[in-house]
Amino acid sequence: DNIQYQVIRSWQKMVWDRKTKMLRGTADLELLDKLADMVRLPPNIEARRTRLRAIQDAVDRERVNPSPVAFFRPPVKASLYQHQIRGYDMCLLVFGWATPTMPAGSNQGGKTGG
Repeated sequence: DNIQYQVIRSWQKMVWDRKTKMLRGTADLELLDKLADMVRLPPNIEARRTRLRAIQDAVDRERVNPSPVAFFRPPVKASLYQHQIRGYDMCLLVFGWATPTMPAGSNQGGKTGG
């Protein structure tokens, strides 16, 4: 409907494709959340949104973790500082090497800290 179209256009996250006569845009978490508030998403897209939300929540938890422990032993010889361990863990989460529900230090060959 025209009102939904105008609302979606006001987000400036999607553009009209004249060739396919559809709105197109990158399916990031922010856009999927906004669309889910307006309409019911198909099951596969809702599953993707849920997965992205779980990863984002895990990254946010790690960002404020007062005493981080690496998910996996970092491939460096030196001991890492806490902010470096947080960054390392957040990268593992975002790139899919660690799952959002993985406990800290679950596959660690040695202790890291700093």
